[in-house]
Amino acid sequence: MEQTLSLHYGLRMNTTKNQISRRSFLKQSAAAAAWLGMPALIPATAFGANNKTAVGCIGVGGMGTGNMRNFLTLDDCRVVAVCDTYEDRRQKAKGLVDKQYGDTGCAMSRDWREVIARKDIDALMIAPQDHWHALIAIAAAAAKKDMYLEKPTGVSVEESQKIVAAIGKHKRVFQGGTQQRSQQNFRRACELARNGYIGKLHTVEVSAPGPQYQPRHTGSLDPQPVPDGFDWNMWRGPAPAKPYNPGRVIKHDWYLIWDYCAGFISNWGVHHLDIANWGCPLLGKEPCEIECKGVYRKKGFTDNIESWNATFTYRSGLKMIFTDPTVQKTGTKFIGDKGWVYCNRNGTFEAEPASLLRVKLKDGELHLQESIHHQADFLNSVRTRKDPVSNVEATHVASYLGLIAEIAARLETKLKWDPKKEQFIGNDEANKRLSRPMYNGWSL
Repeated sequence: MEQTLSLHYGLRMNTTKNQISRRSFLKQSAAAAAWLGMPALIPATAFGANNKTAVGCIGVGGMGTGNMRNFLTLDDCRVVAVCDTYEDRRQKAKGLVDKQYGDTGCAMSRDWREVIARKDIDALMIAPQDHWHALIAIAAAAAKKDMYLEKPTGVSVEESQKIVAAIGKHKRVFQGGTQQRSQQNFRRACELARNGYIGKLHTVEVSAPGPQYQPRHTGSLDPQPVPDGFDWNMWRGPAPAKPYNPGRVIKHDWYLIWDYCAGFISNWGVHHLDIANWGCPLLGKEPCEIECKGVYRKKGFTDNIESWNATFTYRSGLKMIFTDPTVQKTGTKFIGDKGWVYCNRNGTFEAEPASLLRVKLKDGELHLQESIHHQADFLNSVRTRKDPVSNVEATHVASYLGLIAEIAARLETKLKWDPKKEQFIGNDEANKRLSRPMYNGWSL
């Protein structure tokens, strides 16, 4: 356990004359720590944890730090701990937190279990590599922590299912990192589709980035010494026990390796598949047939799916075409017999007829849940105990749609999917691929 992990004093601050003020307490704690040659160990309870949500951040790389920065801007929470397998990332994240709050109260750890074990932490931001998502989320739920979990919900359908079960069992608040639901153009497109403004919906087109990501590592593939300040064993965790090489861990290379990620068909696809499902819930409720042609990576360590072209054909006749951008443009498009509406990032919102862009919903029509700040929406749900905009069931469906398309590509065969049982019909080999083994003593 790192020395900078906060101690639990259980202090309660008030404003009576016989007790020090919060400001004085923080100054005296920091001064005492400096005199002892130690970092300031300030408990979360000293920050008014009874009216602010104490947040621990697990995984503070690029996406994790971005999420953390968003939490830092909110007055109703306090980031009290950061965790990462890279020492420099921990130090940088702690520096950002301490600068924001003007003290040295943020704790550091390289083991996520230490953060989860803290009784004074209410909620977690979880953003390590994909192969860690399920283990950490399930343990967090059992420890009664609410969570903001980066997508996708694991690297297998089984992992995603077990997260859903754990959230339900322990009655936790869950916000998925599908932040497009907190952007107005995506919500408006889905509302137009669901309220019938494009007529009867017959096709949903979805495309997500994939082939443009290529491995950056061009050096030796031989085992290399683990760099100082990096816990390779903890980074690798439940993935196969392979020797360290920078080509396994650098961004974006690890996204391209099956051991750590099912590929952008799920990791990136989850964003636009989520919008597709938001605008057309039948995609996760009706039986379908899935065909998918895929090309797999073969450079260096990379070996997961690179490009794909999938067709989901539903019992009602509805189709979803899910590809990478070499086939159709990135984003989500809903096509009906009276028009279409398309949405993508950077506020892109297009429609035919163009008059759809000016539609204002009536009071009696379906208004989807509104959010304008994904992290603030999560904290509001922590207080109210109501589902945030990206709840666990929605994030699960968006995650598994990409995963089952990948299985169809890998097996090079048409598959039938039962959404109630969440398994394939009549194909044992495909059903075996709904789960993945874990290694090095880790298990769900």
